[in-house]
Amino acid sequence: MTVPEIPASDVPTDGYLLDVREQDEWVAGHAPEAVHIPMTQIQGRVEEVPGDRTVYVVCRVGGRSLQVAAWLNQLGREAVNVDGGMQSWAGASRPMVSETGHPPFVA
Repeated sequence: MTVPEIPASDVPTDGYLLDVREQDEWVAGHAPEAVHIPMTQIQGRVEEVPGDRTVYVVCRVGGRSLQVAAWLNQLGREAVNVDGGMQSWAGASRPMVSETGHPPFVA
């Protein structure tokens, strides 16, 4: 199954962005409106992911998010991988925030 991909620069500002990175990566820097469910928790928390809209899945560089997007699509969800992950997100100057009080960065 081919997973649809989208450049970070093209993710809609009102899109549902699912960040599947680990907690320390999330704390260092993430998109302001993203929802955080680590890849290791997605199977147990899949009911939190909307089934009625496109889900844009992001990780650090695109590997974990590709796996999660493929899995969500197999479940009948509409999931799109964010190509290049948060590194591309930052490279495209998309907004980021941190949970540390320090400037956000991609960990």
